Amino acid sequence: MTLGTILIIILVLILLGAVPAWPYSRGWGYGPSGIVGIILVILLILVLMGRV
Repeated sequence: MTLGTILIIILVLILLGAVPAWPYSRGWGYGPSGIVGIILVILLILVLMGRV
């Protein structure tokens, strides 16, 4: 496995963990998962371009 693949897998798991699913975290909105989602998209673009 390459470093890029490992980073993508870790970020996907973090993204799933940041989704507001519990009652106390519903007030957070989609901020945490949105930030992780943006990082994931940027990393995907870099992997596809061959920069990572």
